[in-house]
This record gives sequence, structure tokens and C-alpha cells, in this order.
Amino acid sequence: MKNGETWRCVSGCGACCNLTPTDRPDLEEYLSSEEMELYLSMVGEGGWCINFDHETRKCLIYEQRPRFCRVKPDTFQEMYDIEPQDFNEFAIDCCRQQIEGVYGKDSQEMLQYNTEIQSSN
Repeated sequence: MKNGETWRCVSGCGACCNLTPTDRPDLEEYLSSEEMELYLSMVGEGGWCINFDHETRKCLIYEQRPRFCRVKPDTFQEMYDIEPQDFNEFAIDCCRQQIEGVYGKDSQEMLQYNTEIQSSN
């Protein structure tokens, strides 16, 4: 574990729900053709997922969300060939990149994320 950080999903963030395909040019490398079709059908206004509630910043289909929306060691191993022992650091880096891209490096969302992955130990 890097710096005592433990990956976790931070409530009220939603950065990963910004699905803008042009920001993710490698989608075809890890999504099946069916998943790609589903992914593109989920992209709504401004690149945000049609299942993302902007008021509550929550997923409306969380329990039924597709595989590519699940941040779990087994999913990351299947999709990105990330070994389980590397999951924590990889997932943290992914979240930071996405939060920075969506909200900014010095955003409240980034501050909250960095605080919560430290305090979850």
C-alpha cells in the first residue's frame, strides 16, 4: 500500500460517471463489442452517464451497473490484466486521473477523495 492509502469509492464524487468517449480512446481494447454498444448508449448530455443523478451524485442503477462500471480486483484483472496485488495502487491512480480530468486537480472532489482514502485505514 502506497502511503497508507486504500482505494475506495467516495460518495458524492461521480467523476467516473463522466463517460465522454473521446476522453477514453482505448475503450475498444477492453470492452467487448456488446459492452461498447452499451457504454455508448449510456453516454448522455455533456458526456455524463444517463444513469447518473446530478443532484444526489449517485448512480441510479448501482446494483445493476455493467461490469465496466465495477471497480473490483477481479474485474480489473479481467479487463485490464491488473493483478490483484496491484489493484489498490492502480485504482487510486485511475480515480485521481478521472477526478482531475472532470473536476480539476485542486477541486473539492480531489481533496475529499485524498482525505477519504487516507482515513479508510
